[in-house]
Amino acid sequence: MIRRLNASGKFGIFVLAGLALAALATSAMAGQPVPGGMGLQPAGTAVMEHIRSFERYTFWIVTAITVFVLALLVIVMVKFNAKSNPTPATFTHHTGLEIAWTLIPVLILVAIAIPSFRLLYEEVVIPKADMTVKVVGHTWYWEYEYPDHQNLRFDANLLEGADLAKKKDGAYLLSTDNELVVPVGKTVRVEVTAADVIHSWYVPSFGVQMYAIPGRLNETWFKAERPGIYYGQCNMICGARHAYMPIAIRVVSEEQFGKWVVEAKTNLNNANKLLADMLDAEAAKKVASR
Repeated sequence: MIRRLNASGKFGIFVLAGLALAALATSAMAGQPVPGGMGLQPAGTAVMEHIRSFERYTFWIVTAITVFVLALLVIVMVKFNAKSNPTPATFTHHTGLEIAWTLIPVLILVAIAIPSFRLLYEEVVIPKADMTVKVVGHTWYWEYEYPDHQNLRFDANLLEGADLAKKKDGAYLLSTDNELVVPVGKTVRVEVTAADVIHSWYVPSFGVQMYAIPGRLNETWFKAERPGIYYGQCNMICGARHAYMPIAIRVVSEEQFGKWVVEAKTNLNNANKLLADMLDAEAAKKVASR
């Protein structure tokens, strides 16, 4: 009995350890696609969490409708085929049935519309912003500007080859040479436009997509709930290198952002190195405390 309990306890520890490692791996990959992944990316903002909830909600409505229609088709095929029902009915109307198949779809649409409108309102109406970032789409890279920080401006190009290999947390076709750096827990207003053709600024984990149209300034917003790196891409077919203009957003603490932005105003490369050193020191401290 003692051996069985010990074995069971060890097995439970291994299971818990495995689940913990899986959770850490999922958290580390939260802002990007994962091999074999299904469904929407994990949420990095409250808006995206609400989008995921709405997706689950509508999934079960669609599933119920599909099962119901399939059941009706099976009943019709089995009960009302020529062999089972050689003498068909002669009635042409059924008032109750006609009311039901008109009223029930209306109620289903209302049940979908109410949370849908609430979600659209949350996405469109921008709360009071803590900072503003201007995004300009070019063929084929992104330009970022911080109007609140002496108009700090830089370009973000795809990292490839040896440059990508040097980056510790680089992601193929997603990493950029310069990342958009924002503080965690702050409302960021994003102004989006384009310099040449129509692009689309799309970050799945934030639930953000906004078209970048030449001559027009569109607005959106996000508020990252946790630090990390979050990726996106232009999802508007904008030319030959459409697939090579990724979005990389680095969410850091307010203190780290403050130090980065002060240095970035004078030397962006030094600022990026400073931020990388701060993140490495923070990661080493976490490992040491375990």
